[in-house]
Amino acid sequence: MKMKNCVFHFALFSLNRTFAPMNLNALFEQQLSGRHFSFEVLPPLKGTGTDNLFQTVAMLMELDPLYINITTHHSEYVYTEKGGGLLERHRVRRRPGTIAIAAAIQQKFGIPVIPHVICSGTTIEQTEYELLDLQFLGIEHLLLLRGDKAKDDSRFTATAGGHTHTTDLIRQVQQFNNGIFADGTRMKNPGKPFNFGVACYPEKHEEAPNLEQDMIFLKQKQELGAQYAITQMFFDNQKYYAFVKKAREMGITIPIIPGIKPLSKLSQLTVIPRTFHCDLPQALAAAMMECKNDEEAARLGIEWATRQCRDLYAHGIQNIHFYTTSAVNSVREVVRRLL
Repeated sequence: MKMKNCVFHFALFSLNRTFAPMNLNALFEQQLSGRHFSFEVLPPLKGTGTDNLFQTVAMLMELDPLYINITTHHSEYVYTEKGGGLLERHRVRRRPGTIAIAAAIQQKFGIPVIPHVICSGTTIEQTEYELLDLQFLGIEHLLLLRGDKAKDDSRFTATAGGHTHTTDLIRQVQQFNNGIFADGTRMKNPGKPFNFGVACYPEKHEEAPNLEQDMIFLKQKQELGAQYAITQMFFDNQKYYAFVKKAREMGITIPIIPGIKPLSKLSQLTVIPRTFHCDLPQALAAAMMECKNDEEAARLGIEWATRQCRDLYAHGIQNIHFYTTSAVNSVREVVRRLL
């Protein structure tokens, strides 16, 4: 696809600027007028306050993002001693407040927000209350995900009364969009329906038997109403291009937005592949092993991510999504090099 000439808008912002909700399709149609970025951020850890997060968002706003994506971590297992050498496992929420954080960012910075809504650690009833709260707050866009399995579990186990698969969560959201509660009761005053996207995996989800089956699941999500997909981070663009080509051949037509993360620490040489189940190309891995400290690793990560993005542009990709965890300064530098 031939790249059109694009104009970048390096916009300064003012706090509490007016925000007009925008249809998600309109967000992605903006790619016709220029290249655009979006960013994923994490809610703050419980008890740490919001100052650091808002400072991060303020820095990212200098890059004129299309939207801010906000992760959800409903709960995780922790162990407490019961005495006699016994341990008790229970769930604790480490990063509460995704909905409140999403509303605060949307109001404070005047930018569309897309919070994660996940199956993990929550019930169908709790999900319904999340949807009601999001609707009341005027948040129209969601990213629907299954969520991670518990750290010590060999496979994902749904919470009692919760969903096992993203497709089940999509069905609940669509039923809600149609004005029907989870128990079948019809709403007296249905609100504005949600737009939503899903995740996809150019190197397949860790639990999928193969890439083709994983893509069959993605097509099912499209058929159920998903409007776009954001990829898991990848470091080899050829895997993304092959994934998109195969998706189109299978009838998957929704936008597939590439997710990019600059490496920023030496430890990520092993942590990233193990945690996110994606390979580092040999050239990148070899260069990382030559780095003597995190500063050198971060410089390498910026260079590699910048080359990835420029190659994506050369292939006609206009929207790029960045994972900012532990890499905010690196992401800022990458985007500045692209402007």
